[in-house]
Amino acid sequence: MPTRKFIIIICIAIALVPVSCLAKAENNLTLEAALVTALQNNPNLARIKAAAEALAAVPSQAGALPDPVIGFNVMNLPVDHFDTRKEPMAQIGFGISQAIPFPGKLALREQAATYEAQAAVYNEDEWRLSLLSDVKTVWWQLFYLDRLLEITDNNRILLQQLVDIAGTKYEVGEGLQQDVLLAQLELSKLLDRKIKINGMRANASASLNALLDRPSNDAVQLPTKVPLQLPDIYDDPVLYQLAETNRPLLASERERINAARSKLDLAKKEILPDFNVNAAYGARDNTPDGTRRSDLLSFGISMNVPIFYAQKQAQGVSQSRSELMRERYALQDKWNGVRKQISQAGNDYRRAKEQVLLYETGIIPQAQQTVASMLAGYQVNKVDFLNLIRSQITVYDYEAQYWQAFAEANQALAKLVAATGKEDIHE
Repeated sequence: MPTRKFIIIICIAIALVPVSCLAKAENNLTLEAALVTALQNNPNLARIKAAAEALAAVPSQAGALPDPVIGFNVMNLPVDHFDTRKEPMAQIGFGISQAIPFPGKLALREQAATYEAQAAVYNEDEWRLSLLSDVKTVWWQLFYLDRLLEITDNNRILLQQLVDIAGTKYEVGEGLQQDVLLAQLELSKLLDRKIKINGMRANASASLNALLDRPSNDAVQLPTKVPLQLPDIYDDPVLYQLAETNRPLLASERERINAARSKLDLAKKEILPDFNVNAAYGARDNTPDGTRRSDLLSFGISMNVPIFYAQKQAQGVSQSRSELMRERYALQDKWNGVRKQISQAGNDYRRAKEQVLLYETGIIPQAQQTVASMLAGYQVNKVDFLNLIRSQITVYDYEAQYWQAFAEANQALAKLVAATGKEDIHE
């Protein structure tokens, strides 16, 4: 189980991260700390784990013989006098019987249950990967909203400075009142944006708290600094191979196919009879004159006769064969879905990474230089104030798009890890 081993190693590694790294401040929730908390507390994951543990107890039950039946009876009791000494055949009997399925049936039932239990284990691993991906996605969304709030506050300060400059120029008769009003309007728009961003952040915080099994209104404070490097990832064919080997979803479907194949073999054996072995001991009283009567011992064996084969056993074989085909088609469908997830997440990651690089090295520095140049020009009445305001708003938009692209890249990376079932997908 390479995937399960990988997940266990990741969990241990996370658990060994120093506390100072998991939470650098009292209320800071790092990504690593969020993942640890989710694995420990998420109720849905606990439910899936309990279901897997329940199925693990089934194989031994399915492979065990039916419980023997013990009986007690009184035979040939005369109803006119109820005196067992006067009736030679009267006896008090004790018996035991044991049902024995045809050889091989119990082994196939246990085998099918074992495959289903293993599928449940892989299903637990799949849910764990999905949970980690969801936590990462929401965490990075929160990180982006925090950066957006930070940019908004910074731009509010810059716009306030522009308001002050426009006001000063208006007071000395070198500016226009409309410039002051325009700058104040843009300030109000920034406040409106901040209100909307705070609302989105509250919703994202509630989502993260739900994944961590915490009250929805608990405050969530994230670190302000994270590593900004975005690694290169493997090409899609390599990621497909990793998923084929490591994705728990596919492994679970393969175990279900094995279980369906065992059930088909079992259905074919249902035409063979099952047996019932029984033994009985009958105790008799002595005669009225004291002569001893011998006790009686009985043995027997019976079997079922499948005379309704066409209506029962043959239909059971047909049903099991169809169920096997269903599981095979399900595996192919899941495999197609996994490849789609990998391709889409890979495309999103590469696109976002290219955008991050473009904004970081080209667009944002150029936009900032434009604002600085236009501000100098405005102060000497060579640039229109409206264009200056627009250029500053453009910088705001580009900075917001940079952090959005950065968050989307990390979210796509989280989806790729979940889609392949492997953490190391970097070149």
